[in-house]
Amino acid sequence: MEPPAANLIGIGADLCPVARLAAARARHGQAFLDKVFTSAEQAECLGRADPDASFAARWAAKEAVSKALGCGIGPELALTSVEVVTDAATGAPGVRLDALGERTLRARGGSRVLVSLSPDGGLALAYAAALS
Repeated sequence: MEPPAANLIGIGADLCPVARLAAARARHGQAFLDKVFTSAEQAECLGRADPDASFAARWAAKEAVSKALGCGIGPELALTSVEVVTDAATGAPGVRLDALGERTLRARGGSRVLVSLSPDGGLALAYAAALS
């Protein structure tokens, strides 16, 4: 079955050096994690072989989503407004928005956000597409 047709309303990309994220985590500890990542994201990343690469990919995804929505991180979208989730069956990444994120998406005529993550070689890359 084909997914319903959708229009692209915005795209975003971000690149995060894994070492930069690791340094921030080492410097600020749990306070940093709580400010940036949901508890579910923290649990998933900390359960992976390379937590810092997973955290960096999620950081990049949050930035990419903010760019796709055209608002950046700020009053319309908090870092924790964007939660990167993993499909249990396929392992594919997805996005869950909190109420603030949903309002921002809807205000721009959107209905869903798609993401792609690629942590490799010390860098984490993320793309996001906001669709109507």
